[in-house]
Amino acid sequence: MSFKVNAVLAALLVGCALSLVNAQYQARHLFIDLERAQRQARQLDVDWSQLQLDQSTLGKHARIEEIARRDLNMTQLTANRTQYLTEGEQ
Repeated sequence: MSFKVNAVLAALLVGCALSLVNAQYQARHLFIDLERAQRQARQLDVDWSQLQLDQSTLGKHARIEEIARRDLNMTQLTANRTQYLTEGEQ
């Protein structure tokens, strides 16, 4: 009878040990996935900050005006170049 109890207890012990090893293995992989996701989140934050900086730089009035003059050959609007239309004229 004692042999059967010892065999059952040994089988339970082996089962618990295998369960513990499996739990640690899964925990290790989950931790690695968490670290990877946190690293990706940090990289996305850096990219977002860079995009915001680029947007503020590219949208400045002086830069837009400089590109309009250089690339599109546009000039500043002056009063003598302005034509006013009134209703009824053709």
